[in-house]
Amino acid sequence: MDALQAIKERRSVRSFESRAVPRQIVEDLIDCGRLAATAINLQPWEFVVVQNADRRRELASICEYGRFIADAPVCIVIFCKDGKYYLEDGSAASQNIMVAAHAHGLGTCWVAGDKKDYAEKLRELLNVPAGYKLISLIAVGYSSEKPEKNKRPLTDVLHWEKYGQKTV
Repeated sequence: MDALQAIKERRSVRSFESRAVPRQIVEDLIDCGRLAATAINLQPWEFVVVQNADRRRELASICEYGRFIADAPVCIVIFCKDGKYYLEDGSAASQNIMVAAHAHGLGTCWVAGDKKDYAEKLRELLNVPAGYKLISLIAVGYSSEKPEKNKRPLTDVLHWEKYGQKTV
């Protein structure tokens, strides 16, 4: 699958098959995450892969909108060293991982992190050193659903030269 197809077809998935995701695919997802764009090449990210079912259930119980993490065979938790661009860098890495997962035939769903009340609790639970910020939790697995496309049309969001100008 080429990059454009993966970007255009990827959708959030919240229902997963129970089959495991091969380790080499998980490593490739992390590799794609670490290759994301990063301000001043800081590369502030750290990736915690959670495959243990009990640990995933614990993550799911803490995240108010991430209950499905318990059923995904993999959860990738992204932290970034605190700094001026940590959120942008971590978000770019998160997107790379989700697009790469789609290219591998996997489904994903991003669960918010940075500004959530549970961010510090997750950092401590996963033994991440102080000074790192939770960016995202990404549930990963083989999808057991086919989410419908529900995106705003290009004509609604595209402006030329200034906001509100729809033609050139």
